[in-house]
Amino acid sequence: MTEPVLDVHLTPEDAAHALRADVRAGLTASPKWVSPKWFYDAVGSALFEDITRLPEYYPTRAEREVLGDRASEIAATTGAHSLVELGSGSSEKTRLLLSALREHGTLQEFVPQDVSVSALTDAAHAIMADYPGLRVHGVVGDFTQHLSLLPGESPRLVAFLGGTIGNLIPEEREKFFRTVRDVVQPGEWLLLGTDLVKDEQTLVRAYDDAQGVTAEFNRNVLNVLNREVGGDFDVESFEHVALWNAEREWIEMRLRAKRDMRVTLADLGLTVEFRAGEELRTEVSAKFREGGVRRELEDGGFSLHRWWTDTEGRFAVSLARAV
Repeated sequence: MTEPVLDVHLTPEDAAHALRADVRAGLTASPKWVSPKWFYDAVGSALFEDITRLPEYYPTRAEREVLGDRASEIAATTGAHSLVELGSGSSEKTRLLLSALREHGTLQEFVPQDVSVSALTDAAHAIMADYPGLRVHGVVGDFTQHLSLLPGESPRLVAFLGGTIGNLIPEEREKFFRTVRDVVQPGEWLLLGTDLVKDEQTLVRAYDDAQGVTAEFNRNVLNVLNREVGGDFDVESFEHVALWNAEREWIEMRLRAKRDMRVTLADLGLTVEFRAGEELRTEVSAKFREGGVRRELEDGGFSLHRWWTDTEGRFAVSLARAV
């Protein structure tokens, strides 16, 4: 087996610089925040895989159901030569698309993008072993910064799955769609996974499971800050909070200080005060409606071509075409 091609646009030094800048901006803001992109060290990534198997966490199963039902239709509609996956991780659900495109006879190249060199390399080798003869061209980069550098032979199908689009606030989503549109050619495709608005209880339970796995995942971001920027967070002195913001139609994950604390981040020369009960926002996860997704896609230069949901109407996968 030949080695995958790997373009590295985000070095460990770049990531460290971005982390320091984000942490300084977020912890000196009011209210305080930390970007969810820093959840995914090795421990955080493993915990998230555990979350996807929890009974309360429906999005992964629901999206997989849709892709399992519709992958052949997606392949026939797009005739894609290249599948580009943003934030690919382990690329598990992508195999449904790869298999359908290969069976359709058009697939020539897979372009996974991720911030982690090791995760991307492992995923690329696994894909090459399971799909002999498929070219794999990995891109180490941040989908918020390096989209313009994505390769791939036209026609391309760009997949952004998992509901990750919901981690972006509306202004960031607007920029994302326009940047993707600048990258692709007219007639190329965007496949988007979006979690849908539903009852508050179902949504909150998905982000606050009975076993406490999501709580551990959330608190682990403080371990990342302790390790990467010389922090001295007392991790267990923060409790996990998941709230539904009905006005904005998103879930907010927060960490709430159980007591007054003074936290030092030595590498930043920064000391931060937390009052008992003060909350640090770590993630938003927006939920969507079909009309809103259609409008955002159209504003970004795409036309919604197909809209599919799982049988319970919890999660949508949409196929849009660049106009």
